[in-house]
Amino acid sequence: MKRAIPAVISAATALTLVLAGCGGDEPVDPNAPVTITLGGWSLSSTPEFKALADGFKATHPNVTVELKEYAAGNDYDTQMITDLAAGTAPDVYVMKNLKNFYTYQSGGQLLDVSDATSGLGSVPALASYQVDGKAYAVPYRQDSWVLFYNTELFAKAKVMPPDGSWTWDDYADAAKRLHAGLKGAGSNATGAYQHIFQSTVQGFALAQTPDADLLSGDFGYLKPYYERSLDLQAAGAQPTFGTAKTNKLTYQAQFGKQQSAMLLMGTWYVATLLNQRKSGDADTFQWGIAPAPQFDKSTTGVSATPVTFGDPTGLGINPKISKSKAAAAKAFLGYAAGPDAGRALAGIGITPAQVTDAVTATLFGLDGVPQDDLSKFAYSTHTIKPENPVSKHTAGLQNLLNETHSAILSDSEGVDAALSEAQTRAKNEVLNQ
Repeated sequence: MKRAIPAVISAATALTLVLAGCGGDEPVDPNAPVTITLGGWSLSSTPEFKALADGFKATHPNVTVELKEYAAGNDYDTQMITDLAAGTAPDVYVMKNLKNFYTYQSGGQLLDVSDATSGLGSVPALASYQVDGKAYAVPYRQDSWVLFYNTELFAKAKVMPPDGSWTWDDYADAAKRLHAGLKGAGSNATGAYQHIFQSTVQGFALAQTPDADLLSGDFGYLKPYYERSLDLQAAGAQPTFGTAKTNKLTYQAQFGKQQSAMLLMGTWYVATLLNQRKSGDADTFQWGIAPAPQFDKSTTGVSATPVTFGDPTGLGINPKISKSKAAAAKAFLGYAAGPDAGRALAGIGITPAQVTDAVTATLFGLDGVPQDDLSKFAYSTHTIKPENPVSKHTAGLQNLLNETHSAILSDSEGVDAALSEAQTRAKNEVLNQ
């Protein structure tokens, strides 16, 4: 993960090289002023899009990247798919994860951008966007899921903080001891907070369980992860799924306002926490990052490589883009996946597609980021497996499993019954279609 990406070719050269992929006989002046549009979400609170637009403008002064705002969450893909069908989508758009990549690509909604990737070198997540030897998007971010923890609440509860050696049993034990210790110290904070995302259970189970395969339709690997979550809910060590949903709890407030001592979340939360501390939406306290708890001891300790999960976040080009803009859009993708953009993103707390030593140094140079060795290790060293293996069945299976997730954690259905039903539905409604 630490191999540096070769330097991106110069602005004029990049634009010239990709002209061949634009089609048509009309000559395109690589220095002519051009504006391309970029779709993103929550622009006021998500600075990465402006950082990419401004950074690209600095090296490509004739190109303006105009931002177009979309809804956050699941509504983003719904709106984008609608706009693509209507011909009103932006020139460049983001794929938040791999769940819907097959839908976009197989539906002819992504331009072949293979020529834009030729100068990038080895970017691990790039393979996820390749079909039949052609690239249809480039990754600009690669988050991974880690354990955030509040060192002050650990001290108050008299519980030793994570040391990089934790399995899930260690995590569950710590959550219960934190709950008891904090309660004894007069605090209402819980030991842990597990957000309502299905990722918080299913992502780890798929990545860490030997031989687990989402596309097989056999979901037995999820059972111990759900049983653990239910046990922590019953013990009061974390808010129940029903409480989180009914009260519309947010993971940002639960951890940022010190309502929970531990939070399993993606590395994107670093930027959010830093920004919320500045705005007052989060308290100021000592915190750290540890590797996610592991399936067993074989991947624990600082001499091992922890296993976690996380889909890349990619950029693709609308195939209806005008020929006069296609070269600039491809050059923008090359920039976004390269080292200059990586350092710019790290400078605002965002994890780029390639985590190099320079990226780690930049991010940990930000005010408020913990400086201990374990935090740096957890951020930069891990095996990342995709949450959404690319397949025509992925979206259907994940939508089905999201219903299973709610049924189990709301106690409306037992674990065995819910997983058995999910397997039957997967076979009949998704895999055999």
